[in-house]
Amino acid sequence: MSAHPAIAGLPLVLGGNVFGMTADEDASFAVLDAFYAAGGRMIDTADVYSAWVPGHKGGESETMLGKWFAASGKRAEVKLHTKTGMLGGKELYEPARVLQSLDASLERLQTDYVDLYYAHRDYEELPIGDIVAAFDGAAKTGRVRSLGASNFTAERLGAALDAADSQGAMPFSVLQNEYNLVARKAYGPDLQQLCTTRGIPMLPFFGLASGFLTGKYRTEADLGKSVRGQRMGDLLVSGAPMLTVMDDVVRKTGATHAQVALAWLRVQPGIGAPIASATSAEQVRELCGAATLELTEEQLARLSGAL
Repeated sequence: MSAHPAIAGLPLVLGGNVFGMTADEDASFAVLDAFYAAGGRMIDTADVYSAWVPGHKGGESETMLGKWFAASGKRAEVKLHTKTGMLGGKELYEPARVLQSLDASLERLQTDYVDLYYAHRDYEELPIGDIVAAFDGAAKTGRVRSLGASNFTAERLGAALDAADSQGAMPFSVLQNEYNLVARKAYGPDLQQLCTTRGIPMLPFFGLASGFLTGKYRTEADLGKSVRGQRMGDLLVSGAPMLTVMDDVVRKTGATHAQVALAWLRVQPGIGAPIASATSAEQVRELCGAATLELTEEQLARLSGAL
């Protein structure tokens, strides 16, 4: 797959959902500094992060990132990805609202452009050509370098590409859907074929399945280890065979479970780079280790077949 202008550095995107949420300013800056020092050059955020937290309204992550860019002076060296479309309904994709959302994100991020701007979700009740035109309007301001689609199906992404061709609009050139060792439906064979054929890198979120693929959730008692633990109930049974295979790969490679999960993701068809978040510099260094971990064909096949 050819290089994309919004992709640079290590084949790993740092997820910004934790900034201003589970990572305060000191922790966020430590994570960002460590990621940059390790060669990481892509950061993903969204205007909705972290509106689900009581007392938050969204934009907390972007605000924290803006503070780091201002303090570090690293903005020009980092590919910055953000998203809009979750802080409301389909009215968010009216052309004026897309521009309004973009302006608000840029102000929080303390920058005058983003390298990649996503439609964070699809509104299937809207004509796809209208969504394409609205985001093309954002690109025409010169403040958006590339456009992406998140949580789109193959049918709707294909239709969006056709609409962009017919309109002469900037196309969605990146996809961001959920995809990991234990969740593969949102990037099935149809989307893989579309992305690989059209040269669209997929940057999957939940690369570690909200922490399940770190191997720390194995029993009911483990679910209390973090606030995300309650999401793991179903995976304790359905994901157990995967952890068994991962345990063996970990023993043979000396890598961690997280590194194995991300190394598998990195080499799947159409994947540009997985997205993963961290709340400490130590976690960043572990995640970055996945960027150079090479699994054998036999290991990859066993992992692929364990679901």
